Amino acid sequence: MRQLRRMRPASAYIDQSQFDREMAAHFLSGWVGVGRSEDLPETGSFVQRSIAGEKLLLVRGPDQIRAFHNVCRHRGTQLCSQGRGHFVGSIQCSYHAWTWGLDGRLRAAPHFSEDDGFRLEDFPLHSPECAQWGGHLFVNLSKNPAPLEDGLGSVMKKFAPWPMENLRIGHTICYDVAANWKLIIQNYSECLHCPTVHPALARLSHYMTGDNEPATQFYLGGTMKLNDGVKTMTMSGESNRAIFSSLGEYDRRHIYYYALIPNMLLSLHPDYVVSYTLWPKAPNRTEIVCDFQFDPVEMRCPGFSAMDAVEFWDLTNRQDWRVSELSQLGMNSLSYMPGPYSIREGLLAAFDEIMIKALDGV
Repeated sequence: MRQLRRMRPASAYIDQSQFDREMAAHFLSGWVGVGRSEDLPETGSFVQRSIAGEKLLLVRGPDQIRAFHNVCRHRGTQLCSQGRGHFVGSIQCSYHAWTWGLDGRLRAAPHFSEDDGFRLEDFPLHSPECAQWGGHLFVNLSKNPAPLEDGLGSVMKKFAPWPMENLRIGHTICYDVAANWKLIIQNYSECLHCPTVHPALARLSHYMTGDNEPATQFYLGGTMKLNDGVKTMTMSGESNRAIFSSLGEYDRRHIYYYALIPNMLLSLHPDYVVSYTLWPKAPNRTEIVCDFQFDPVEMRCPGFSAMDAVEFWDLTNRQDWRVSELSQLGMNSLSYMPGPYSIREGLLAAFDEIMIKALDGV
């Protein structure tokens, strides 16, 4: 007889010390999704990101996008308080005018000289590893991290038919969800709730068509099949956008739902892609940035609109966020006891195991 696997105790979702350990284990030690390269459209463009309390600047230089800690090497002053903007050729601290190039090398430090044993090359901005895949940006704050490809190599190969690098954001929605980040990933990773929570989705794709691949410490996910006569995930199941020409027959008839641990959710459709970047703020609060990405050729066509996809997923997302919030509320009850996972909730149990194992070294 198969032994029932159960959810984790309430402390995994409501305890601050547990939350802090998870931030150290996953967000300060792994590859974290931080947005799209198009967030930085030209040389000098920057956006600020906060990963588990660490303030970072993502900056497009003349040759590549880099990540820098938002900290002056002189007196530790925060270099920039803006969320986004444009550096004109350099990054300068407003305190004592130390100045760096867009490559992070120190150019000027007033009142310091080599006669005092000071060398500009000894004080570059601290720069964690930054990587790109499919137009998505990732940062790793650990020392000497393994390449992004080491963890996501098979996903990169699987998703190669989608021209993600060339897609452009057609619409963005930001959500503030009163639920633990792990509950959001677990909700995303099963569809047993779809008939009751998502009637619009259930009309387009049957929840029992889900086919998952074995989870790894870097990702978990699978596919669901579109119902006969359904072209894509919109309110009507129709779309005037062309299907990506590089997709094979299977990919044209299935939606891919993958969670890249720790904070990116990807939904790949025949004619568009949706990405979700999760920013945990507290044990019971997660901010989510949802980007809808389309072929720029389609976006230039007369009459193009992203709203058929946006309206469908905004409805579906809000339904998911609501049940995640209800789960969070239930975790606070003295009566809560970890419930069992069904045989079709294997990804959730595997995700729990990945989370627990990562905490062993923290």
